[in-house]
Amino acid sequence: MSRAPAPDPALIAVLKRLREDRGLTQEALAFKSGVSISSLGRIETGHTSAAWTTVRQLAAALDVSMGELGSMVDAER
Repeated sequence: MSRAPAPDPALIAVLKRLREDRGLTQEALAFKSGVSISSLGRIETGHTSAAWTTVRQLAAALDVSMGELGSMVDAER
């Protein structure tokens, strides 16, 4: 059995910063993205890694492309 990958601190920081820059609460972003509030909370606190699909949903809700998000995460590192 393989272990889930560790949460990416740079991705966490970028997602949280984008959410806050847009004036969204976790609840508002969860609703807009279709991700549960509890899942978003666990992602932002580093308790779980975000699945690829979840990252895509969050990026779309934050109005950034996956390419832009990737560049921001790379810069954060």
